[in-house]
Amino acid sequence: MQRIAVAGIQHETNTFASMPTTMAHFIEADAWPGLTQGEAVFAAVAGANLPLAGAIAALEADGLHVLPLLWASANPSGRVEDAAFEALWAMFELALLNAGPFDGVYLDLHGALVTERYDDGDGEWLRRTRALLGEQIPIVASLDFHANVSPLMVKSASALVGYRSYPHVDMAETGARAVGLLQRLLVGEQLHSAFVQLPFLISMPWQCSLIEPVARLMQEAEQAEVGDIVSVSFFPGFPLADVADGGPAVLVYAHQADVAQGVAAALARAVESAEAEFDGRLWQSHAALEYAREHARAGHTIVLADTCDNPGGGAGSDAAGIIVDCLSAQMPAVVLGILCDPATAKAAHVAGVGAVLHRAIGRADCSAYGEWKVAGLGNGQFAATGPFYSGCQMDLGQMARLEYQGVTVLVSSRKQQAADQAMFRHLGVEPSEVPVLILKSSVHFRADFGAIAAEILVVEADGEHVADLSRLQYRVCKRRPASRAKAKDL
Repeated sequence: MQRIAVAGIQHETNTFASMPTTMAHFIEADAWPGLTQGEAVFAAVAGANLPLAGAIAALEADGLHVLPLLWASANPSGRVEDAAFEALWAMFELALLNAGPFDGVYLDLHGALVTERYDDGDGEWLRRTRALLGEQIPIVASLDFHANVSPLMVKSASALVGYRSYPHVDMAETGARAVGLLQRLLVGEQLHSAFVQLPFLISMPWQCSLIEPVARLMQEAEQAEVGDIVSVSFFPGFPLADVADGGPAVLVYAHQADVAQGVAAALARAVESAEAEFDGRLWQSHAALEYAREHARAGHTIVLADTCDNPGGGAGSDAAGIIVDCLSAQMPAVVLGILCDPATAKAAHVAGVGAVLHRAIGRADCSAYGEWKVAGLGNGQFAATGPFYSGCQMDLGQMARLEYQGVTVLVSSRKQQAADQAMFRHLGVEPSEVPVLILKSSVHFRADFGAIAAEILVVEADGEHVADLSRLQYRVCKRRPASRAKAKDL
């Protein structure tokens, strides 16, 4: 029986975000499990929509012996502290050295991890792993849809494969696809890679695979996997990392080098031809709220995606500017989630249901003052029900439902993007019955909220998950933002 070592190390680093990522962020659980080592990894990820879970299931189904080493993830935020990166590497290295003989390695990586020292954290992780194991043992990794793939990553790994969906509903499936490549390598197949980096950056809201042009480009990638072409990945990239290899890329593996090169070049041309389509309307909050007031009605829920404060891309999920706008606009019935404000959540629990909190909510420089009635409380522990967080047990700390002048705000103690309706139901809100929903998310919300949304407006408000890339000052990344086409609604 062949033995396969597996591990997951996930972080999407927004180098423009002010909050550094510490070891504590990897240790604590949120939507995903906290730091886990050894055999406990099996239970931690079992049944979840995570690449590592899908890979383990595929390996076991094929009769391979799985050696779980490590699971570590932290919510997207600023650069990972070097101390945290080195501590995680030390755990992984020791576990790898103590695992005994093994035949291959599977890694669940993100592809956009940046540390204080390493702009290409995933590349460094793969480089060290290769240096430790030598050239004979195959190392295969799955990468996030938003991976900033580098030449070092491609050189150090035997194969890399990316998600095909955003919202990422195929994470577990991608882990299984990566195992398929690993098994090819284990039986001696020779794979040749072709790697192309595109010359522009794609803003996050327009990377959605449910809309054009990404929908057809991903279909093109999938349909190209025929015959000797064993893997085709298009990575739209993570544009909020100011690194040399930030941006979209195409990566192909085939049995013949010239075939791989031809497929990669064709897909890269298709992506370049679609450049002007990577655009859409960014609504200012006052205009979006005015539109929502006029058009929302029973059975016609309008979703406002508060994309710039999306914690899934490194923002704090704590900006209340859009809440101030709601109060000023005297919106009759609007629900916002999820505002991360642990102090307010704690105060609500101390005061109890029915109490009124006279306080500003949100971060100090972007808060909303009001006489907030505590309408509901929760411990933040519940099972996710939507396809993106499928199989995950949420742990968001103390939560509260606050109400003031027709505005309802759902508050958590740990940041997590509003991409699952269970977050709202945990606090007594049925999303389908709300005329206007404001979700601190960019795209992932579409997986669970898309079916109840009559209209979706992408809103540009406060936050460090910037949607208009022309506002950012890139110093290292030399790629330009995708050229803006005529604004259009989604």
